[in-house]
Amino acid sequence: MSPADLLTCMIAIADEAGRVVLEHYARGTEVRTKADASPVTAADEAAETLILAGLERLGPDIPVVAEERVSQGDVPDLAGGRFFLVDPLDGTKEFLSRNGEFTVNIALIEDRRPRMGVVLAPARDLAWWGLVGEGAHRRQGDAVHPIRVRPRPAEGVIAIASRSHRDAETEAFLEAAGVAETISAGSSLKFCRVAEGRADVYPRFGPTMEWDTAAGQAVLEAAGGRVTTPDGAPFLYQKPGFRNGPFVAHGG
Repeated sequence: MSPADLLTCMIAIADEAGRVVLEHYARGTEVRTKADASPVTAADEAAETLILAGLERLGPDIPVVAEERVSQGDVPDLAGGRFFLVDPLDGTKEFLSRNGEFTVNIALIEDRRPRMGVVLAPARDLAWWGLVGEGAHRRQGDAVHPIRVRPRPAEGVIAIASRSHRDAETEAFLEAAGVAETISAGSSLKFCRVAEGRADVYPRFGPTMEWDTAAGQAVLEAAGGRVTTPDGAPFLYQKPGFRNGPFVAHGG
């Protein structure tokens, strides 16, 4: 299967999961607290079950690292260096607050870097996907358009930051960078806003997990952007515990 065909299948799986998430969103869903004190809903679990089954059919030889599976101690052997990363419902707080800013994220990692990814915002009928080196696209309804980061302006830099997780380090970064305007968004939507040229930079200093960022990073890098550590080093995956350190997502 070609990379483009693989990505097409990943988009279809994300769409199926999005429909499941929206069913729970419409009728309300059971919420419980995981061991790390973060919330998990029946929507997370139902969507992950569907995604895992779809990826098993798609690539039975490719391991899958999925948020809820890992929280239960189920971590596959990643010695081959190629694996899927799945967050079935990124932005659970946004889901529970009913603001629509939650996403379904599926990415493929190769040699510790995102190779391709899809980010679906089902409540907004929006999707973004990208294949690094081949380009990125945005879908709204049935309309699909290529997207590209915008050249960074000499003045009027727009930053995007977390709606739920703003911290003092982020504020200090924004001040030092001379940002003219800061907008907010939840979940992996922030990567996508940079990828489509609506913002120039997304700094994140608070904790995240690899499944929170991989699909969004793939979309952004396919659109001509990049994600680095604050000191400019490559932002890599397959880290201990799948825990991310600070990063900065850059547009053009």
